[in-house]
Amino acid sequence: MGRFFFMARRLHFRPMDQHQALSRIQELTETLSEHNHRYYILDDPSISDSAYDSLLRELQDLETQFPALRAADSPTQKVGTEPISGFEPLTHTIPMLSLANAMNDQELIEFDARICKDLEVESIEYVIEPKLDGLGVELVYVDGVFTAGSTRGDGFTGENITQNLRTLKSLPLRLRGDKRSIPSYLEVRGEVFMGHRDFEQLNLRQLEAEKQAFANPRNAAAGSLRQLDSRITASRNLLINIYAAGQIEDFRVETHLEFIEALSDWGFPINDRFKLCPNIDSVLAFHHQLENDRESLSYDIDGSVTKVNNLGQQSQLGIRSRSPRWAIAGKFKARQEITKILSIEPSVGRTGAITPVANLEPVHLGGVMVARATLHNQDEIDRKDIRELDTVVVQRAGDVIPEVVKAILNKRPDDSKPYLIPDSCPACQGHVIRLEGEAKHYCHNISCPAQIKGRVEHFVAKRCMDIDGFGTKLVSQLVDTELVTSIADIYSLTVEQLAELERMAEKSAVNIVDAIESSKSADLWRLIHGLGIRNVGEHISKVFADKYGSISALREATLEDLESTFEVGPIVARGLVEFFKEDDNLELIEALSAHGLDPTKDISSRTEGKLSGLAFVFTGKLEYLNRDSARELVESLGGSSSGSISKKTDYLVAGPGAGSKLDKATKLGVKVLTEDEFRTMAGAD
Repeated sequence: MGRFFFMARRLHFRPMDQHQALSRIQELTETLSEHNHRYYILDDPSISDSAYDSLLRELQDLETQFPALRAADSPTQKVGTEPISGFEPLTHTIPMLSLANAMNDQELIEFDARICKDLEVESIEYVIEPKLDGLGVELVYVDGVFTAGSTRGDGFTGENITQNLRTLKSLPLRLRGDKRSIPSYLEVRGEVFMGHRDFEQLNLRQLEAEKQAFANPRNAAAGSLRQLDSRITASRNLLINIYAAGQIEDFRVETHLEFIEALSDWGFPINDRFKLCPNIDSVLAFHHQLENDRESLSYDIDGSVTKVNNLGQQSQLGIRSRSPRWAIAGKFKARQEITKILSIEPSVGRTGAITPVANLEPVHLGGVMVARATLHNQDEIDRKDIRELDTVVVQRAGDVIPEVVKAILNKRPDDSKPYLIPDSCPACQGHVIRLEGEAKHYCHNISCPAQIKGRVEHFVAKRCMDIDGFGTKLVSQLVDTELVTSIADIYSLTVEQLAELERMAEKSAVNIVDAIESSKSADLWRLIHGLGIRNVGEHISKVFADKYGSISALREATLEDLESTFEVGPIVARGLVEFFKEDDNLELIEALSAHGLDPTKDISSRTEGKLSGLAFVFTGKLEYLNRDSARELVESLGGSSSGSISKKTDYLVAGPGAGSKLDKATKLGVKVLTEDEFRTMAGAD
């Protein structure tokens, strides 16, 4: 480790009592934590490796002798503990949202223009920082002590990986500084990643042990962090940078930059390559600098993240259903290589969408071996004039999804012919059509095996109906033997039918039938999500369940009513309306109902109160309530809240800085309230 002077291990010739042991354990914990901070955060070690190891062994010995004295923030927790059987789910207090992407300079400029327009200002101060290529996590500290940590998961619920996060050398298990300056409750978000040198050494160890090497540092970090044996995680030398907040109590700052400085004061590792920018021109310049520097860094970055610096302005701008309006990820130009298209084949997705896929001569691209690349749709193929046997430039879009950029025309075979998506489905030979206004071709055969398998897998998944025992192989058998030709057929399966399938014991068949029966009592949101309606994921399914209370009520909702629902945009609303126009979909819902699957949710408590039947929208800066608590107050009193103004909006609550929503409310004749007037109406004074 390179520490340069020796701190001798204190020797004890007489056995300690518990009081003496506690005193020494506290002393060792404080000393070792300070050395960890100096080495991993400040890069300024003040003790030799052997001296550090000696102190750590002494602490381990004392904790073994007095296990009740082992503290949650003990440095010994960083070496890992016994394996666990699995990861429990952990729900985020505030959703861990994704970021919208800007693929070029123009999209960053347009982002700035929208921000300035919404806030009615000439320019905005931003903070820009590298976008690390790792695994997003959330950490929870209570009274300054690390108590829980989780993966991002779907943004709303992640996996509890507390034991593994404890092993990260640079992660403080107890925050530094004056206790009065440390929040009583603190949630922070960050990225766990692996440096290039550690990645190379890990792959050497993998190969020496005759194990498969990791494709890239991100995969290595993700795989290391999700080990059931935290001792393996501890051996992988993972890094972490903290860059964002979740919920915080007893702490307030005015800007994101001040929050970054607070993170550093508390002992968190932060990325020092951030910059305060007075305007979008400065953002663009630093984004380009990061892109130029990316190859010289000791870790991977795949872009930049630009955030509005002022937290009050962030609050005014608010969030979309899946991303904040006040931040954006600027993506770097994709890494490219040249290869050859061996063939093009149409692939059928769960929704029936036909996606042309190019089978390539394998090529290394951004640390990954690529053998297939998406061609998106017929329009993209025509625009780029991509054909079979073409020599092409390929790239990983956003450093993730392989795609074909262009054909090298002077290398095209003389007998080359344009590629057309076939009129018949490759999975079922059913008719393939392209609806007006749609980019994709679709197979509209409701019995298409490719769709049925995907739909069934989605329907029974843990985040949908959660029917235990349905793996991919079982779904394939059920569809291939025609025991299941639609989702509803799941509820007709018998023990005898299942027991006759390959590798299916009678006990397993009984368990599956029991699980199918139990799913009939699943929550309404699970059924909505399980139907596979385009753009309706888990969170929006819960929003619909909370508002409408039944499938029948949701089916009767108008487009305008759906659009006025908080967090529901026009694309989701139109998709839902179109879903319920299809006779096949209605027949499926009726079939499920006939099998006893018609869940409801009691929403009566939400329609009784001072604000029953009233719809509110909030804009501008609120002095006494943040937007989330204001919406919760409205809903607790029987009202509803939305993120957008419509004819059905009854009141717009406008604080300082109200922008376009105030203008729209005036045009539509929506009554405007101050925050004080709203609080009086709600009885919150």
